[in-house]
Amino acid sequence: MSNDALSHLMSKQQHATYERLVDELAYRYGNAFAHAEIAEVVEQSRSAMAATSKIEKFLPVLTARFARETLEAKAIAEGRVAKQKPELLFVCVHNAGRSQIAAALARHLSNDRVNVRSAGSNPTDEVNPMVEEALGERNVPLIEAYPKPLTDSVVRAADVIVTMGCGDECPYYPGKRYLDWAVADPAGAGAEQVRAIVDDIETRITALLRDILDKE
Repeated sequence: MSNDALSHLMSKQQHATYERLVDELAYRYGNAFAHAEIAEVVEQSRSAMAATSKIEKFLPVLTARFARETLEAKAIAEGRVAKQKPELLFVCVHNAGRSQIAAALARHLSNDRVNVRSAGSNPTDEVNPMVEEALGERNVPLIEAYPKPLTDSVVRAADVIVTMGCGDECPYYPGKRYLDWAVADPAGAGAEQVRAIVDDIETRITALLRDILDKE
């Protein structure tokens, strides 16, 4: 088989993969979005993930996850579905360390009583392995964690937006609670430093959850 023929075959296979993804998401979110809207979100998600994913075979999986999260946030932000619990968004630069730690701890410590998202103003290609190791020591799972870009939908869906070192990259919307935490960056840090960062973030998350859930 020639290179051109192989390239064409792969293109057809990839196209079929994304068509199936659109159909699957349409089945799940068809009450909130038209098929064309879902197809547009899938294409935008594919493009966003392609910019950071180094391994092409993982691209469809990452696209599916990001498209699903985008549709869920968009549905809440636009009032297409009722908000079931408080929405928290954690943002750092690369979405590989601090925001992943905060999201994992918030999900774990709240016992899923809050909905949690994370994002990066300039996401990298993978979660910091030291962060994953430090959280694993505490039996705090990083469930399908992957770096993803900050979008308008996730900001609009959030009730509380916590930024950590990403400056003015996060859009401002009136009526939302914004917090900026001065937390050390685990990038390049040793194991003990990363554990200390996790301790710091856990203390902040515990106080935030008490505040939010007591009001609930």
